[in-house]
Amino acid sequence: MTGRSTWAIHSTSKSGWFLPDGQKQVVDRGRMSPNGVRATPDQTFLIVGDSRDRFVYSYGIQPDGSLTNKQAYYHLHVTDESAASGATGITLDTEGRLYVATSIGIQVCDQAGRVIGIISPPQPGPLRNLVFGGANHDELFVTGSDKEFVRKTKAHGVYSWQAPFKPAAPKL
Repeated sequence: MTGRSTWAIHSTSKSGWFLPDGQKQVVDRGRMSPNGVRATPDQTFLIVGDSRDRFVYSYGIQPDGSLTNKQAYYHLHVTDESAASGATGITLDTEGRLYVATSIGIQVCDQAGRVIGIISPPQPGPLRNLVFGGANHDELFVTGSDKEFVRKTKAHGVYSWQAPFKPAAPKL
């Protein structure tokens, strides 16, 4: 994130954000169970998955590093038996699409927050995390309960340490 801020989670009932000067700003209280935190490619929003909810939340990142304007942005699919997505990890690609490891598979969301596809889990059981990797950043690595899986994609991953860039406008 170009050294602006660092995310820290102190408990499942309170989430904090550290400002560049080291001061902590509490940005959320309550039932949130954050699991998966990433900045958007242009580093203007922080995306936070919530394993106990059907939403992935976004926060605006202000020039001073503080977070504002929390909103339920990505609306994930869940089973009929639960309102919890089981989101355990998130990653982004160069087109601004979000990939979320959930209890029903890898949910792919467009920039507008809609699920545009669900990739079936590679084995029964929960997914743990996911990230793009490989020489061209076009392989999606996913961890299950006891194995790691990889899938070649046409998408290319984005990393938080890269310089910020604005993806192309979403195709609505």
